[in-house]
Amino acid sequence: MVRLPYTTALTTLFSYGLLFAFGQLRDFFRKLIDWFRVKDVKGYAPICLGLEDFYVRRLYLRIQDCFGRPIASAPDSWFDVVERYSNDSNKTLQRTSNTSRCLNLGSYNYLGFAAADEYCTPLVIESLKKYSPSTCSVRVDGGTTKLHTELEELVARFVGKPSAVLFGMGYVTNSAIIPCLVGKGGLIISDSLNHNSIVNGARGSGATVRVFQHNSPAHLEEVLREQIAGGQPRTHRPWKKIIVIVEGIYSMEGELCKLPEVIAVCKKYKAYTYLDEAHSIGAVGQSGRGVCELLGVDPADVDIMMGTFTKSFGSCGGYIAASKEIIQHLKLSCPAHLYATSMSPPAVQQVISAIKVILGEDGSNRGAQKIARIRENSNFFRSELKKMGFEVLGDNDSPVMPIMLYNPAKIPAFSRECLRQKVAVVTVAFPATPLLLARARICISASHTREDLIKALDVISQVGDLVGIKYFPAEPPKIAEADHDKLE
Repeated sequence: MVRLPYTTALTTLFSYGLLFAFGQLRDFFRKLIDWFRVKDVKGYAPICLGLEDFYVRRLYLRIQDCFGRPIASAPDSWFDVVERYSNDSNKTLQRTSNTSRCLNLGSYNYLGFAAADEYCTPLVIESLKKYSPSTCSVRVDGGTTKLHTELEELVARFVGKPSAVLFGMGYVTNSAIIPCLVGKGGLIISDSLNHNSIVNGARGSGATVRVFQHNSPAHLEEVLREQIAGGQPRTHRPWKKIIVIVEGIYSMEGELCKLPEVIAVCKKYKAYTYLDEAHSIGAVGQSGRGVCELLGVDPADVDIMMGTFTKSFGSCGGYIAASKEIIQHLKLSCPAHLYATSMSPPAVQQVISAIKVILGEDGSNRGAQKIARIRENSNFFRSELKKMGFEVLGDNDSPVMPIMLYNPAKIPAFSRECLRQKVAVVTVAFPATPLLLARARICISASHTREDLIKALDVISQVGDLVGIKYFPAEPPKIAEADHDKLE
């Protein structure tokens, strides 16, 4: 949980206040100029009104070169970032033919499967030749191949559930599934920092939505008790069903869910549990089976398990794993299954191959090595950042580690200077985070070598001193060096 210091909060608010004031002043003069221009709008209202896109025009466009950087290679530990320039104060960006070879600290390539792999890549190429890039059909028509069936069975076995179903997009897996599980007369209790896909899925379900404090089982119990006692709005009838939704690793916080405590509360009040393992499946746990394995939770105690293939498996799409009855219900009622084109066969083969490597079914122990390496890399990098004085969120073993920036001016300064020194990072600001809690989100991969991580730490430390984001005192160099030698 972020505890924002008063001085940092005041300076950050002051910075946003200045940006807002100057933005409003510029808008005022633009209206004066536009007053004398003849506009033939033919009766149409403007699609983008002034106040609606104020943040984009006056804040985002100033630093848009820090976002959406195109790449020209596979998202491995190092990749090629396309260089861009602007001739109109960042309103538009033009790509060049030049690229910069940068250390990749932004991609979700947790286990390193996104680049060429000695086992996965040949099988993916073979599947491309056999099945083509797309099935050109939905699952219930001609879009189910032998690969889709094999992957559903493999996913169910991997996560420890009776059955599973695939979807072509991770975001849609949440936003389309939740309305099929609960509707009017039902209650969704969601963690306050759940992903936008969960938020939109809950809103579209028609169910009543209540939020509990982030990662707080105690507050979850308070909300459950209050809602069960009060019943449905107006009628006060009992809820038809109650679903509690949490994430395994929170993507903007890097924190592990307090799953055992959440499960205990849900069992006590007879509520269903929905677990989003987009960032945790494959990345944590002794054999990569996610937070259930890491925290000692029986998968049978989690009613619905969701995950994506876009992080640890180097592919695309998502899955739901649950009882056979729930999966059959989803296959017959979910629009994403009934009307959306099925996963690309080569993408399905990529996931099958990656899971087999993780399980050791490729005849090697590379999977176990990858899982051990990402855990070691993540814990080493997090520990070193904290020793330097950075405010780093998240828990040990999590490959996601946000570095708090806070001030809006430090967002582009940190991002641009890191890129200048050939380290590509992702900065995150409003609306993905609260206005005052901008951050740089570091994602560690098993493909990173210790030399890669040490280079990244050196660059981030230099940039942190330059930008002024070391909010805590650093450890004395001698202690830090001694600990570093131990890790070596």
